[in-house]
Amino acid sequence: MKNVGELELKVLYEISQIIGQALDLEQNLKSILSVLSESLAMKRATVTLIDDETNQLVIRASHGLTPEEKDRGVYRLDEGVTGRIFQTAKPYFVPDISREPLFLDKTRSRRLEKDKISFIGVPIMLKGQPIGVLNVDRLFGQDVSFEEDIRFLTIVATLMSQFLSLHLQIKAREEVLRRENLSLRLKLSKSYQRFFIVGKSAPMIQVHQMIEKVSPTKATVLLLGESGTGKTLTARIIHELSDRARFPFIKVNCASIPETLLESELFGYEKGAFTGAVSSKPGRFEEADKGSIFLDEIGELPQGIQAKLLRFLQEREFERLGGNKTRKVDVRIIAATNRDLTEAVSEGKFREDLFYRINVFPIRVPELRERREDIPALLNHFLDKINREYGRRLFFTPKALDALVRYNWPGNVREMENLLERLSIMIEGEKIDLEDIPTYFFLPMPKQEPGPREDSSVSLKDMERREVVSALERHGWVQSRAARELGLTLRQMGYRIKKFDLEGLINERRRG
Repeated sequence: MKNVGELELKVLYEISQIIGQALDLEQNLKSILSVLSESLAMKRATVTLIDDETNQLVIRASHGLTPEEKDRGVYRLDEGVTGRIFQTAKPYFVPDISREPLFLDKTRSRRLEKDKISFIGVPIMLKGQPIGVLNVDRLFGQDVSFEEDIRFLTIVATLMSQFLSLHLQIKAREEVLRRENLSLRLKLSKSYQRFFIVGKSAPMIQVHQMIEKVSPTKATVLLLGESGTGKTLTARIIHELSDRARFPFIKVNCASIPETLLESELFGYEKGAFTGAVSSKPGRFEEADKGSIFLDEIGELPQGIQAKLLRFLQEREFERLGGNKTRKVDVRIIAATNRDLTEAVSEGKFREDLFYRINVFPIRVPELRERREDIPALLNHFLDKINREYGRRLFFTPKALDALVRYNWPGNVREMENLLERLSIMIEGEKIDLEDIPTYFFLPMPKQEPGPREDSSVSLKDMERREVVSALERHGWVQSRAARELGLTLRQMGYRIKKFDLEGLINERRRG
């Protein structure tokens, strides 16, 4: 027995050395099992731990099993010998597994010598509760009692539980550090500050919360909302706050690239794929490897490319145009659209299966008219930007500010930024008054006829109306002069004035 005692001490010392040096859970457990095999008579062993997500017992480390055999080792908490050891929190000894009905051999690793094998399992306990099971074939051979196997195996399981406790503490600490890191990134991100320092309304707070939740994950994000609301900036913030921040953020506008070129732009092409392809070229997905790709206006994707994108989302693989080699990249997809994709699906213009693949985590970026309380802060934000870029300090009179708050901003934040830049060029002094703001800002918005929502946030009718008003304003509200500038006859101009209900405005301005 003295030799056995010396052997035990040697094995325990080696196990302690492993635990003291490694932090990788599965590799550490596997190394411990290897020590047991090399020093003792053990041929096979498994460490089975409870999986928090599935609430099942899963083999996390093994010795003497193939990867396929290991993957088959999944048990309910009350299933087989492993389940019994876990439920009772007591060791279990099987002298002959061929005669033990509880022994299921789910890994199917012992069929060739089933009639020769003894089996021992002990619970792995942490704070008085079982967290897993350590199972082995005989440790010391037939000349040593199974009680000695159980005693020694219990000591090993205790050492494992201490390592598992350390591992759980490290995981908890990593989660705290991850959250602290995310919080720090929020403070440091210029894009984030630009987007949210002027977004204190309830809709923007909700967007803020959703971005914080989804950014650290791998989930595909679909950004919804009108043009000009800040979907591109939102996509960049999600990228900057993720673990992919140090890798590329690639933007692709699916509506601005001709259909004939879009596939090669996204997925690349091989030499000779088409006339002019004198060399191979990687696509935007390859450029975005390990980073994020932002697919703006995804609702405009042609059907053929929708199918290829669906395959990429499902399998993360593709072929370049004109090539046979299958390529894999690790890319997070953030998509955006101002279209109603559910309507496009019902009309057969957008694949239903692709819609469900990209609609994993939708975020709706609100229109400016839905968060009017943010408008004064946004205006001041852009005035500060003008001051930094042009060295001009501008401010609004109360009447001008009130008019801009009441305005519906069909072009959203983009329209606001463009207006402020235009005013900074046109205004001579520092004060922006009511007269400095284009007249169309004070016109009632045209009534929307019932029917399908237009794809563009600013209709052609509204644009035409603005052009007419601007021309009249430039020519002192004289219709004939404005008509000449616009290339219209006086009769055509009169028709447009009546169409847009501008007679009252013209009379008022000419009297003023």
